[in-house]
Amino acid sequence: MPKRRPIADRTPGGRERVRIIGGTHRGRVIEFLPLSGLRPTPDRIRETLFNWLRTILPGADCLDLFAGSGVLGLEAASRGARRVVLVDHAAEAAARIARYIAQFELHGVSVHCGDALAWLRGPAQGFDVVFLDPPFSSDLLEPCCQLLDRGGWLKPAARIYLEMDRHRPLPSLPPGWRVIREKKAGQVCYYLCLSDLIDDHASADLPGCGRSD
Repeated sequence: MPKRRPIADRTPGGRERVRIIGGTHRGRVIEFLPLSGLRPTPDRIRETLFNWLRTILPGADCLDLFAGSGVLGLEAASRGARRVVLVDHAAEAAARIARYIAQFELHGVSVHCGDALAWLRGPAQGFDVVFLDPPFSSDLLEPCCQLLDRGGWLKPAARIYLEMDRHRPLPSLPPGWRVIREKKAGQVCYYLCLSDLIDDHASADLPGCGRSD
């Protein structure tokens, strides 16, 4: 039986690392501590995700709500996002992300240390793209989706990325949200949702729509 390819390389010091795979910072290495529940999105899933987003990401405002290693938010910045906000509850993770923001000289990118649900109950900002990749053992996807929808966090026709264990059912989505892309890879099932859907004819004209790859 072939061995499963690791999602991150391990450094001699015990840290793990991933690489940005596209954009102006392609090839840059991100090291992170193997904290409990931290599971970076694998390269091949990120490649698919950012292909889905390629027409809307340049100039977009993005939120990475369970930032972890920071690779999704930093990849979005590398690929042309105008503004990226990363949030993580672990102080160690947030501090490391802040160092990479400075090291890569990323403008319009910020990181905040805090609880995701508490953060979403604060003053809202509008985002075009939201990444939701909480720990697989948590039940945070559904309440996060509801708070995003009700709290004014989403711009019209926003895209929301959901990543979860493939053996768990997709949580109930807010009214007006629709899954427009979905795929499985290993133990992961991941979705791209579109919010503020008015009708099928309108959605057909929006970039990044279409269920099949």
